[in-house]
Formats: sequence, C-alpha cells, structure tokens
Amino acid sequence: MLMIVDGVKVNFAGIDDATREEAANYVAYVRGRVSMPVKTINVKLCDDGMVDVSYTARGEKFERIRRITGA
Repeated sequence: MLMIVDGVKVNFAGIDDATREEAANYVAYVRGRVSMPVKTINVKLCDDGMVDVSYTARGEKFERIRRITGA
C-alpha cells in the first residue's frame, strides 16, 4: 500500500490496514533522525511482529566544475 504524506512516499509491505496517521508518524520518526530531505520510506512487517523501516533521502545537489587548462 502506497501513501503520500507531506511530500514523502510511504510504502507499506505486509501491512494492509495502515492509516494515514500511522504513515505520518513514520515520516516524523525518520525526519527526526535524518538531516537530509526524505524522499521515500519503506515499512515492512517482519515475521516476529516488528517492522523494518528503510528510507531514501535526497542528497545535496552538486555542481560539476570543469577546469580547462591551456598549454
């Protein structure tokens, strides 16, 4: 099940009854621990009843610098 909360894609695997409030809690949890902007969050239900939370963050944009030297 895929939800978009506050611009973040939250994908639930193995959890069919997830609510929007639960997704917002995962977004807040990850944002509280990551300094970069979060792009996606994957929440997977494990066999022992715990959840595995993984995320993808947007990296800093970089500018390519080309040095042209003449000889």
